[in-house]
Amino acid sequence: MGTSLMEAYQQAKYPLLGHGKRDVQVLKEALEHADGDMASDMYGTGAVIEAYQVKMAELLGKEASVFFPSGTMAQQIALRIWADRAGSKQVAYHPLCHLEIHEKDGLKVLHGLEPVLLADQSRPVRLRDIAELKEDVACVLLELPQREIGGQLPPYEELESISRLCKERGIKLHLDGARLFEVLPYYGKTAVEVCALFDSVYISVYKGIGGIAGAILAGDLDFMEEAKPWKRRHGGDLISLYPYILAADYYMERRLPKMERYYREAVELAEMFNGCEGVRTLPEMPVSNMFHVFFEASKEKAEAVLAEVAIETGVGLARVLQDGGEAGCKYEVSLGDLYADIPRVTLAEAFRLLERKLRE
Repeated sequence: MGTSLMEAYQQAKYPLLGHGKRDVQVLKEALEHADGDMASDMYGTGAVIEAYQVKMAELLGKEASVFFPSGTMAQQIALRIWADRAGSKQVAYHPLCHLEIHEKDGLKVLHGLEPVLLADQSRPVRLRDIAELKEDVACVLLELPQREIGGQLPPYEELESISRLCKERGIKLHLDGARLFEVLPYYGKTAVEVCALFDSVYISVYKGIGGIAGAILAGDLDFMEEAKPWKRRHGGDLISLYPYILAADYYMERRLPKMERYYREAVELAEMFNGCEGVRTLPEMPVSNMFHVFFEASKEKAEAVLAEVAIETGVGLARVLQDGGEAGCKYEVSLGDLYADIPRVTLAEAFRLLERKLRE
């Protein structure tokens, strides 16, 4: 039995995805740069958490923000608040929204909310989807980028139109900005400019930023004050959250300036994939640091080829593939610090080998 794709990727000299291993060193490095005499936060209060929340509110252009241990918690609470205020149980979002496919129906079971699904599974939510809404929804959630369809985005001008339409209709607009910073280079906008279009904003502090875990929910002061008791009800006020906060702050300072580079590298890499016969990316031209790669080959063959490429060239292109049935297979690329470490000669050799072995 040969080396599995996961084993080959883990042994590769040049793994391609993300920032590197999510091991204890990630936290250790962050804490090495922290003041050991700094007091811990306690149950949501204290200088370490309060200062970070002020910093993030300013970065996003909102009056206030609250740090949550998870984005799942933060977003369910945001939609619950908007639903209660509107007196409506209905909220609208994409059919492949995280709340719909990854949270075990938490929004429905815990909060009794009723999702209205917008668009179809192949494209982002567009202005016409909201304009044609028949239901009296309290809130529309937009995910930028839409991860499950390769990180696709609506045009920025359409975002502005969606924001205006929601205001006209009295519908709150919430941003699932788990990867917000990753789309700013494509839009050519600041976080403040994008977030100004939304009534509430969630961002992840561990995805592109590379922290340990956690999320920020931001909005108007009264909205955030209402979110705090909900955080306590959900068990989100842990006695201390400072390891998450210190790591988030440390890596944010180092990675936000690199988002433009990650985006440009994704465009470069996608072009290499699309240059291989039997391989394509979605989107063809990435709009962030992420995209999906599709192989016409079966999952078994593609895994074997990718494992051979990793073993022979040292370049780990993929960790795991998803079976696409007759359509072949696919996986997600999300670039971070590691891509820049791969010598371009070595990367070119990896793609020559990839194409040759896919043809065999």
